[in-house]
Amino acid sequence: MTQIDPVSLTADLIRCPSVTPEEGGAISLLERLLTEHGFTCTRIERGGIHNLFARWGAGNNGRSFGFNGHTDVVPIGDAAAWSVDPFGAEIKDGFMYGRGATDMKSGVAAFVAAAIDFVKDTPPDGSIVITITGDEEGDALDGTTAILDWMDANGEKIDHCLVGEPTSPNTMGEMMKIGRRGSMTVFFKATGIQGHSAYPHRANNPVTALVRLLDRVAQHELDQGTEHFDQSTLAITTVDVGNPATNVIPAFAKATVNIRFNDAHSGDSLTDWIKAEVDKVAAETGISFEMTIKVSGESFITPPGELSDLIAKAVQDELGVTPEMSTTGGTSDARFVKQHCPVTEFGLVGKTMHSVDERVEVAQIGQLKAIYTRILGGYFG
Repeated sequence: MTQIDPVSLTADLIRCPSVTPEEGGAISLLERLLTEHGFTCTRIERGGIHNLFARWGAGNNGRSFGFNGHTDVVPIGDAAAWSVDPFGAEIKDGFMYGRGATDMKSGVAAFVAAAIDFVKDTPPDGSIVITITGDEEGDALDGTTAILDWMDANGEKIDHCLVGEPTSPNTMGEMMKIGRRGSMTVFFKATGIQGHSAYPHRANNPVTALVRLLDRVAQHELDQGTEHFDQSTLAITTVDVGNPATNVIPAFAKATVNIRFNDAHSGDSLTDWIKAEVDKVAAETGISFEMTIKVSGESFITPPGELSDLIAKAVQDELGVTPEMSTTGGTSDARFVKQHCPVTEFGLVGKTMHSVDERVEVAQIGQLKAIYTRILGGYFG
C-alpha cells in the first residue's frame, strides 16, 4: 500500500502561510487528508481561530491515544534576512527551509502520516485522535482550549496524549518533556509626584521606588529546584519611564517581570508574594503601585511511567538513544491537555525554531514518523 510521505506533507504545510491567527489553508489541507483516510473530522472555530478534531475508531471503544500539535507559526520577521522563500519549503543540503519547518509543521506531518498508515496497516482495537490548533503561537485562548471544551461538551475523550513539539536541544531523540514550568508576567506601574530634579524633596520619585521593588524581587531566591524541575527564575524584561527631560522627576514609571516557576509554586502563591513586596515598598516610599498579573500556565508534571516508558522504548528501538526526561523550556499546549489526560511531549531538534532560515533535517522527519508509528504499535499492541 502507498504510504503517506511526511516530507512531502511537511512541504505542503510550510507552503500554507498560516501566521497566527491566519489559517492559511493548513487546517483545511489536514482535514481533507484525514477525512480521505477514514478519520471523522470536526472543525472547531472560536474567536476567529480554526482548529481540527479528528478521530479514527469509536470514541468509547477501547483505549484512545491522542496527538496534539499546531499549524500556526510566528511571523517571518525581516523577509530580506532570509536566504530562501519563508513559505517555499526549499530543500538545500539535506534541510528543508521555511517558517514552521521545525515548530512544528514537520511534527504534525510526522504524526498525521504515522496515524494514517497505522490504522490502514494494523487497525487498532481502540481509537486514535488528532487535535490541531491554529492558536498555539498566539494568546492560546481559542486553540487547544477550544478543542478541549468541545470534547467535554460532546463526550469525547483521550486516554493518553503526545504533543509533537520539538523537544531535543541538539540531537534527534535526546529529550522528551514530561512537564513544563509555569509562566506568569507581572506589569507594574508606580505613581509618584512630578518635580524638578534640582529639588527632589518637593517631588516623590516613582523610579526610585520601582527600582527598589525590582531589586528586591530579582534578588529573592524563589527555590532551589524540585525533584523534576530546575530552580524557578524571575527576569526583569523592561523598565519604561518615557521621560525625555534630564531635569524632571517623572510622575510615572512602569516595569515588567516574567517568572518561570516549578511545582513548588502556583500562580496564586507567587501573586501573594509579589503583592506583599509591593505593599512593603509602597509603605516605605509613599509611592502608589498598580499591578496586573497574567498567568499563562501553571507548572505540571506527568510522572515517569507508562507514557514516558512507551516513548523511550520507541526512540531506543528506532535510534539507539534513550531520551532524557526533562521539564525545561517555555510553555506549550501540553499545559492545557494535562487537565484532560496524561501528556508528554516528544519531537524534533528545535535549534532553529522562530529564527531566520528556520529549517529541519529532512531525514529526521522520516525518523520521527517511524518513532510515532512504534509508539502507536506499543500502545495498542
